[in-house]
Amino acid sequence: MLTAVDHHDLLLDAVGRLTPLSPTQQAILLTIPRSQPNLLRDTLAAFLPGRDVVLTGTLERRLLAASTGQDSTWLLADLSGQPHTSRLWPAWTRHHLHLHTPHAPVSHADLSPQAVIRLTRPRILLAALYRREHFPLPRFPLAISDLARAARSTLCGRVDLMDMQLGATVSDIIDAVRTQRPDIVGVSATFGQHDLLTWLLEAVQEQVPLILAGGSLTARNEGLLLERHPRLLIARGAGEPTISDVIAHWHGDLPREEIRGIGYVGAARGNALTIGRRRTATVSNSGADSFLPELDLLDVTFAHQGVAQLETTRGCTSSCSFCPRGHKGGWSGGAPGQLPWMLAELRREFDRHPGISRTLYLVDEEFIGRGADAVPRALAIAAELDEAGFRWETSCRIDQVVHPGQDRAWHIERASMWRTLLTRGLRRCLFGVESGVDAVLERFHKETTGEQNALAIRTLSALGVPTRFTYITFDHLMTETELRATHAFQGRTDLLLRPLPHLSVEEIVEGVHDPAFVAEHATGRPFYTAISYMLVSMECLIGAAYTRMVTSAGLAGARRPSMGRIDARFADWRIGVCSEHAQLWIDRNFALDYTLKSLEKILDGRPRQQVRAARVVIKEAAFAVFTAMLDLIAACDTAPAQTAGLTERLQAMLEEHFDLLRERMNAVMPPVAASLPSPAADRLRTEHARWATSRTWELINAADPCGT
Repeated sequence: MLTAVDHHDLLLDAVGRLTPLSPTQQAILLTIPRSQPNLLRDTLAAFLPGRDVVLTGTLERRLLAASTGQDSTWLLADLSGQPHTSRLWPAWTRHHLHLHTPHAPVSHADLSPQAVIRLTRPRILLAALYRREHFPLPRFPLAISDLARAARSTLCGRVDLMDMQLGATVSDIIDAVRTQRPDIVGVSATFGQHDLLTWLLEAVQEQVPLILAGGSLTARNEGLLLERHPRLLIARGAGEPTISDVIAHWHGDLPREEIRGIGYVGAARGNALTIGRRRTATVSNSGADSFLPELDLLDVTFAHQGVAQLETTRGCTSSCSFCPRGHKGGWSGGAPGQLPWMLAELRREFDRHPGISRTLYLVDEEFIGRGADAVPRALAIAAELDEAGFRWETSCRIDQVVHPGQDRAWHIERASMWRTLLTRGLRRCLFGVESGVDAVLERFHKETTGEQNALAIRTLSALGVPTRFTYITFDHLMTETELRATHAFQGRTDLLLRPLPHLSVEEIVEGVHDPAFVAEHATGRPFYTAISYMLVSMECLIGAAYTRMVTSAGLAGARRPSMGRIDARFADWRIGVCSEHAQLWIDRNFALDYTLKSLEKILDGRPRQQVRAARVVIKEAAFAVFTAMLDLIAACDTAPAQTAGLTERLQAMLEEHFDLLRERMNAVMPPVAASLPSPAADRLRTEHARWATSRTWELINAADPCGT
């Protein structure tokens, strides 16, 4: 892979073959990162007046194409420095592009008029929706960045990206559509963004030939969206093959029926127009090359105090009953050898922001995966990340630590793997335990047990693995006994052990089963201090197996397609009322807690530790609320006539506990903010002031049932 200097030298050499560049122009080109192809293309077009200029291809294989003014002759430069013959050229180039010196990275070429059209069209705008009031700090938008890479790999047209996390508004996106007049608009939307999506679609649907919508929300909401927006295409799975096929469809190469992974409105049947969604197969998550993004928006994400995200796997090995996602049980892992060039590009982006922690967030749902090569692959990925100078965080299942069906040798291998991952930069790992109660775990189809979870938590903490856990506290089918068992599990002080680096993995694997070993090494900290978000309730998402269980129990209520879920009653109404008030508690504290969590991701050292300590204060308050709820449940019988009384007592209790939390946070926040660098401190002070002065309890529908 070329260095940045080599890349710019090759660029200057190629442009110099078309026109002399002044020292000032050369200096300007040297300042433009190769992660910014549109800026580079626009600058080159200004330096080459009267010429057509195209900059296409993916980050590691940018292709510069510029007309020479001599009929159909163009100059093509592979800015990776590799010969043109090494590129996997799209099929459309076969009879429309003839290279004069194909074994060189820079060559003149004869282009047909059709080739020129392909290189310059379609114009594509990819937009990500967002609500800042729910999630104050941004994360690098992988969804549209992955699509940009797939689109650019076709060597067709131009791709622009807009992300509402980074200051854009829906009105800005609408204005961009009106001024840029794109041929294709792609929109990424998730839960809580239905109104934003509808606003955008209503405004632009008559101005754009093709609109593609994808994301967690649209997959659940397909019928409603197609009924209101009949020209819309819905991406059902991994969007990379879909966007490639949509581009081919725009050029007339592919009928709509053959676009992979979409839903759309069917034809009229009889005398009436019906919504007949064609059942194209959902696109699988295989093909790890598609995991990698373009980096157009990473620099500005860092400028907004955001974090870098990457994927090394797709899909999940499990099939939790509450998850409606189509990739359940379908998992694929990327090869470690694909990472070095991407990590080198990421380093260049981090170099421009030295204040940002050099931490990558691998948003894999299951980092380890399955198969005979699971451990070697995980260790190799970690080695690449470590060699590139990154620390990293990720997620995986608890059965990658403790598995009742595996023998002692397997557990020793896994424990050794986790200890090695720590030496290779692992900063923290998320585990979705979701419950410590066997009956609840069975209902959730977690394929784990409470004892298994306890052993795994002990093992990880003894190995010194920094962890966070997701836990669903309330679900619609639970009994009071299960809720009390949940409270007891969250409050256990025999799960989090001290790191024991002086012990062998064999001693730890055996010791976590021994009550004396556990008593000797327990920290005394309750387990809830390691739970990422407290008091979470189950979401009955459309299409999930758990939702079908709730429906079968006669508890289902109205569908809320805008949120991709249904309303539902609780089998025990008292738990339902507590769940509602727990969500009010979460939502009132969410923006502040999320800000702290996000700042923790971009900080290192003592500032990070202080931010984490502030989050523990919020967790302690939440557990106190949980404890008070159980006391209130015990004080009333199961007669629904007591609903109003329980509601009144819960409201008073929340006010009391929020006042206590506000008092504690008002004391905690000033020293925390004082320890942070200026942009982070300013953001935290702003969010704390907003939180501290709030006086209302409102639901914001920001919950994520999978906690990712």
